[in-house]
Amino acid sequence: MKDASKSYKTLGVTMQKFNPEQSLWECRREFGEHGGVAPSVSRSSTFTVIDPETIAQIFEGIRGPDKGGCFLYSRHFNPTVEVLSRYLAAMEGAEGAACMASGMAAISCALLQLCKSGDHIVSSEVIYGGTHALLAELLPEYNITTTFVDPSDTKAFENAIRPNTRVLYTEAIGNPTLKVSDIPALSQIARDNDLSLVVDNTFSPMMISPIRLGADVVIHSMTKFINGSSDVIAGAICTDREFIYRLMDLHTGRAMLLGPTMDPRVAFDIIQRLPHLSIRMKEHSRRTIAIARHLEKIGVPVSYPGLESHPHHERLSGMINEGYGYGGLMTIDCITQEKADEFMSILQNRERFGFIAVSLGYFDSLISCSGSTTSSELTLEEQTSMGLSPGLVRMSIGYTGDLKDRIQQIERAVRDVKLI
Repeated sequence: MKDASKSYKTLGVTMQKFNPEQSLWECRREFGEHGGVAPSVSRSSTFTVIDPETIAQIFEGIRGPDKGGCFLYSRHFNPTVEVLSRYLAAMEGAEGAACMASGMAAISCALLQLCKSGDHIVSSEVIYGGTHALLAELLPEYNITTTFVDPSDTKAFENAIRPNTRVLYTEAIGNPTLKVSDIPALSQIARDNDLSLVVDNTFSPMMISPIRLGADVVIHSMTKFINGSSDVIAGAICTDREFIYRLMDLHTGRAMLLGPTMDPRVAFDIIQRLPHLSIRMKEHSRRTIAIARHLEKIGVPVSYPGLESHPHHERLSGMINEGYGYGGLMTIDCITQEKADEFMSILQNRERFGFIAVSLGYFDSLISCSGSTTSSELTLEEQTSMGLSPGLVRMSIGYTGDLKDRIQQIERAVRDVKLI
């Protein structure tokens, strides 16, 4: 495991690596240039310099945000977006971060930077449907192939490695079946085989710190928990400084050339919400485990990694940062899509428990039937292989309303559709 107490100079600002016992905001704060307590929004698409030779030096990579504070063009680096990047790097314990226009942009740019034509990826089979489509359908058109394995079987990753393998890819907590990957063990396999371990940590920000556990690259869809309001689309890549500059290289950088640029106004909105991320994650977890325990007690087929009955409870317990709980995602298996649809309709339209909608991490509860929505890119055979029931309802538990009322609402719903 990497040293979690070490300080890093992350793109020009010295910060302590993230300590789960401390607040992110014990790191160095960044203020507006006029002394505002909030960072300023720099909406400029292009930036001027005093001396003409400076522009040439920026193009050559001699100067940049952490090399004289020089900015060139907002598709490259932007001052407001860089503030968010530094905060994310501090949160994840990384040297740096790059903010993208979406989570899929972050995944795509990271993998395309790590792989070239002829390379191979070993991936968890329990991943977001869009990621699966990228790996299984799009990247093979560019001669980058993927072998999918059960994330609960660490040995399967090792057995699938080929001479041309470059990346091990997984989600810390798998979407949607909530299987948990053994990140330290995968890190060791990656190191032994000179591979990069890429971990999507969207389900578990602050709960899990994959870089501290040995991951090389951490991906976030900030659309979800990090932003928390379901009103922006955003992604992030957290990793070492060298890889960030490879992503932004003017000649070969995938993020620079593909151009999934984050709008500085979006960056500012997320910056303003980061201070209460830890509070939100704790409350998501507190409510979810209370609901899951009650449902398990009355015999509902519920799955949640915080329950001791979950097959990966012990594994996750060994990786989480103390105090953040086990996350805000749980599932209920209704067996059939028809039963799932009935259940969701009651929850939304009669009980007012939450909303039938994809995504997660919102302050209200969001519910969806994964097989017909966020995992619909997978074939029925692939869904069966990953353990996805046609009636699996994924629930992102919010923190609005009285918890006792919420428990009563969902109990009435499960009884009405005869899940117990």
